[in-house]
Amino acid sequence: MSIHLHNADIVMIIALALLGALLLALRFRPATWKGIVVEALAANAAAIAAVIAFEMLVT
Repeated sequence: MSIHLHNADIVMIIALALLGALLLALRFRPATWKGIVVEALAANAAAIAAVIAFEMLVT
């Protein structure tokens, strides 16, 4: 299994991470900076997983 991430994939990861962080912030409304960090990490992990899953489906 080889995964090749290109510039478009990285842009998609960033876009999905920002969208996910925005949706999580709207849903849970964290009060502390630790909550914001946890949400941002979760959104980044979900975005990376989505791009890798798409890459696996395409190849």
